[in-house]
Amino acid sequence: MSNKVLVNCSHGKDDVERATVAFIVASAASTTGETAMFLTAHAVGLATKGGADGVQADKYPPIKQLIDAIVENGGKLWVCPACASARGITPDQLIAGAEIAGAARTIGFVNDGARTLM
Repeated sequence: MSNKVLVNCSHGKDDVERATVAFIVASAASTTGETAMFLTAHAVGLATKGGADGVQADKYPPIKQLIDAIVENGGKLWVCPACASARGITPDQLIAGAEIAGAARTIGFVNDGARTLM
């Protein structure tokens, strides 16, 4: 069985609690195997330089702390190209560990055996 996990996150500053839960799951998964997050809609802003600074739901860890843990553990943040474009986000605005990657990369990861969490 594959040790790959894909976590989808579509929330960011619009619903910090929902976003945080996705990042908590991805952070935990990144300690046990290959992990990627597919960031869509409002979540893409969290992968920009400074985009997660100060973003924290009450009684939860800061999202930046979770992102740092994911990246330090080798996890990847895949930013939806259409969502980034709609918000004027370019690749040079992304943090280390984040890259523009669309459906083909995501589906390839799933086809290689990744478990998906939405």
